[in-house]
Amino acid sequence: MASGKEIRTKIKSVQNTRKITKAMEMVSASKMRKAQDRMKAARPYGEKIRHLAANLSQANTEYRHPFLKKIGSIGRAGLILVTTDKGLCGGLNTNILRASLNRIREWQAGGAKDIRVTCIGSKGLGFMQRFGARVISKTTGLGDKPQLEKLIGSIKVMLDAYSAGELDVVCLAYTRFINTMKQESVVEQLLPLTGEKMDGKDSGAKYGWDYLYEPDAQVVIDDLLVRYVEALVYQSVAENMASEQSARMVAMKAASDNAATVIKELQLVYNKTRQAAITKEISEIVSGAAAV
Repeated sequence: MASGKEIRTKIKSVQNTRKITKAMEMVSASKMRKAQDRMKAARPYGEKIRHLAANLSQANTEYRHPFLKKIGSIGRAGLILVTTDKGLCGGLNTNILRASLNRIREWQAGGAKDIRVTCIGSKGLGFMQRFGARVISKTTGLGDKPQLEKLIGSIKVMLDAYSAGELDVVCLAYTRFINTMKQESVVEQLLPLTGEKMDGKDSGAKYGWDYLYEPDAQVVIDDLLVRYVEALVYQSVAENMASEQSARMVAMKAASDNAATVIKELQLVYNKTRQAAITKEISEIVSGAAAV
């Protein structure tokens, strides 16, 4: 059995760890509210431009943007992976990395020879480098607030490769925020555009769509589709950050509760050890007195 001094040292160590996890829980709870507000503010714009782009994919335009081409066989694929820069957020990164790895293996099983990855977040970047994936661009160190200016550069590398015909499909992998206790790993097709996500109640689901363009279709569609991709990636980063803070708060709360349980158990062991030492000393004193 460990001595009383060793047990006191363990108790002090666990208490210090609990102070850290408790502080991180409170910080994450504070940041979570702001992250959720940013995510909710970005959702309406993201959903509206997604709906507009889906309608555009079925519009009867003379000009067909490369983003609107139909998928044939997938021989070359791209993946935009959104993860966190920091850890200690439960299984958040593990789940999205597993989903991304499954999609990559599906492409490889289907005959894809060239798979390129754009990493947003250092956790995903480190994993993909260890996995041996072809990382063509990266963005790390976004902080607590997503900034579109930092994302555009790495996204543009992937979009240019798709526009040049070097890729057949581009997917976006991120963690969607459901509520504080639940986050969902999502791997969805970003390019080419499809009308699959259109609302069935919309007339576009039954009839062909068309628009009037000013000054002309090419200028409007080129600009719109780039904004569409940027908006969806920004929205995915905002969703991922809200999920990160929620997952970290829950993980740190669980760690704090576990630390409190360990402290109670160690305190009980310490009390038993101290009582045993006192009983032994009393027995020795009584035995010595009886011998005299």
